[in-house]
Amino acid sequence: MLKIWYYSGTEYMKDAQSYFDNVYEDEWIEDAFVKEMILDVDSSTVISSHIIDSPILGAITPKELSGGVKVLILMLKDDSFVYNASNCGDNCAKWILKIAEQKDLVIYLRHIMHFKGNFEIEIMNTGKIVHNPREYVEELLEAEEMTDEG
Repeated sequence: MLKIWYYSGTEYMKDAQSYFDNVYEDEWIEDAFVKEMILDVDSSTVISSHIIDSPILGAITPKELSGGVKVLILMLKDDSFVYNASNCGDNCAKWILKIAEQKDLVIYLRHIMHFKGNFEIEIMNTGKIVHNPREYVEELLEAEEMTDEG
């Protein structure tokens, strides 16, 4: 299940991109699910654990992947931290939900990410579980009000 802290309530990894660059493992990049995320989000094809073909940058290493893909990979492979999903664009939303289908995933957000369809997300600030975009936005606004009130 996906669990979201919105604006407050938890400590989170503040520099996931640099952290990724120093801890990623070759096996992570070779994972079929990770390859699919990289292709979808960055439009890049994994050739090997050290070479990724980017249509914009040419041959790159995992260190040159987008910040969003790096955070997604960390969410999937490294449970050491709560990751700031505000480092991800909306093109990462479906992948966050897919990762949360595989395991409990707690993230931090500072913006309203556009999750589509039906889902099950717990807003940690309020303790409520939401199932669609409307409920999700309403509950995030409630969480924001709680934060503003102190």
